[in-house]
Amino acid sequence: MTDQIARPGKIIAIHLSYASRADQRGRRPAAPSYFFKPASSVGVSGGTVERPAGTELLAFEGEIALVIGTTARRVSLDEAWSHVGGVTASNDLGLYDLRANDKGSNVRSKGGDGYTPLGPQLIDARTVDPAALRVRAWVNGELRQDDTTAGLIFPLAQLVADLSQHFTLEPGDVILTGTPAGSSVIVPGDVVEIEVDAPDAAGAPTSGRLVTTVTQGDVPFDAELGSLPAVDDLQRTEAWGSAEAAGLADGPSTGSGTQHGVTPAKSGFAEPVEASPTLSPELRAKLLEAPTAGLSAQLRKRGHHSCFIDGVSANIPGAKIVGTAKTLRFVPFREDLFQSHGGGYNAQKRAFDAVDEGEIIVIEARGDATTGTLGDILALRARARGAAGVITDGGVRDFDAVAEIGLPVFSQGAHPSVLGRKHVPWDVDVTISCGGATVQPGDIIVGDGDGAIVIPPSLVEEVVDAALAQEIEDAWIAEQVAAGHPVDGLFPMNAEWRARYEAESPSTGSGTQL
Repeated sequence: MTDQIARPGKIIAIHLSYASRADQRGRRPAAPSYFFKPASSVGVSGGTVERPAGTELLAFEGEIALVIGTTARRVSLDEAWSHVGGVTASNDLGLYDLRANDKGSNVRSKGGDGYTPLGPQLIDARTVDPAALRVRAWVNGELRQDDTTAGLIFPLAQLVADLSQHFTLEPGDVILTGTPAGSSVIVPGDVVEIEVDAPDAAGAPTSGRLVTTVTQGDVPFDAELGSLPAVDDLQRTEAWGSAEAAGLADGPSTGSGTQHGVTPAKSGFAEPVEASPTLSPELRAKLLEAPTAGLSAQLRKRGHHSCFIDGVSANIPGAKIVGTAKTLRFVPFREDLFQSHGGGYNAQKRAFDAVDEGEIIVIEARGDATTGTLGDILALRARARGAAGVITDGGVRDFDAVAEIGLPVFSQGAHPSVLGRKHVPWDVDVTISCGGATVQPGDIIVGDGDGAIVIPPSLVEEVVDAALAQEIEDAWIAEQVAAGHPVDGLFPMNAEWRARYEAESPSTGSGTQL
C-alpha cells in the first residue's frame, strides 16, 4: 500500500449507491449523500479490527475505493475520472450498536481504529473502465458479496464531480463508493477478504485480497463520558441484511433499544430478567468447597425442595462448577419458526457470544436428549469468554471434543444430531426450566459428581455457611464411626453425642475420638 493510501488527507464515504443494496434496504436515494471517516481509521491487509466490549453488530462492507491522483475542484462529469489516480479494495466496517447515536454522521459507528482497511495493491485508474469494475467479499472463505459497477445508482465519475463542487479533492484523498447487497455481521475470529478487479480489462488487474481478522475487545465504553452502545431489531435487521438473517421472527421493531447489547423484549417473548451481581471471590471459594449434597440439604431445611436440575451429569469426571446463570431457551422445532429464528445471529449464538467470566450457560431443552444443544465450536467460544461451564437438559454434540476443550458441561449425554432436529433457539436471559428446576438469570448454579442444583441468590450466603458447618460436623461423625462406634444415636447425633461434639470444638480440628 502506498504512503498516500496509508494516511489520506480525507476519506469520504457514500451512504447508499448500489441498486442491490437499495433494494435490500427498501429505499433508493434520489442523490448521493456522504459522510467522513478519520484518517486514523485506515488499516492494512493482514491487520485486525476490534469488536468493542459490550457490542454485537460489527458489520463488513466490501467496497471499491478511489484514490485521487490530481487536484479536483468543480470538475465536470466528463473530466472527473481523469482525476482518479488509482482504484483499490476497501472494507467500510461499521458498528451498528453506535449507529442510532450518530444519527447519520457515522462518526463513532464507522470511525473506529482500523475501520477502513485499504489495499493491498493499487490499480491504475487509466487502465480500467469505471463502469466495469467488480467487488467481491468473502467471510471465512465463503463468498458473501459479488457485484459490479454496472449495478451502481450513481456512476463513479459522478461521485468525484459531485464532491468536487463542494470542496477540493486533493491527491491521496480516498472516496469509498458504497457496498452492494451481502454485507452482514462478523464476529471475533472471522476473517474477511475483499478484492476489487477489472476482469475484462487487459491483464485483468486486481487489488489482491484485502484481509482483516476480527478480534474481541475487553475495554467497555464509559457511561460517564458519552452514550453507550444500544441495539434494537431495526439495527439488527440492517446489520445482518434481513430480519431472517438476524434471527427475528417478524419485521424489525423500532423501540428505543437496550444498552450494553442486551436484547430488548419482542412481541410474544418473555421479558428479560435482570441478572444478580456476580459472585465475590470469597463466596465462590466457599461454594467450590461445599458439596451439592450438603447445599441441597440446607435448601430443603429452608423449604426449598425444587432445587435439583435432574438428569444431568458432567462430561469431565470430577468436574465442579460454580457460577451465576446465563439462561438460553429452546422451544420445540417447527419449520416456520426455525426458518425465522434458527439462522443468522440466533439466540444460541448470542448467548455464547455474550456469556461473561464466571457465568454458567443454562439451557432449557425440555429434557430431550435426542439432539445436541451445543458442540465444540460453541464450547470453545464459551471457554474463551471465561464461562464457568454449561448445563443443558438436552444432549451434546462432539462430546469427546468438548471434554478435551476443558469446558465442564453437565448434560444428558452425547448425541450426534444438530440443533434443528428438535429445537428452535428462542430466548436469552429469561426465566427457564432446566431438568425440572426453574432457573432465572443470576441464580447461583453449583454442580459436581452428585449433580447440579440452583440456589436463589438471596439464600446463598446462609446456605453455604450452614453447609460448610455441616461438613465439619459430618467429618467428626465419620471419625467416630471409623473408630468403631455404632451409628445409632450418632448419626444424627442425640443429645449426648451433641454435647460431646460441642465440647471438643471440632471446628478447630483438634477433637479426640471417644
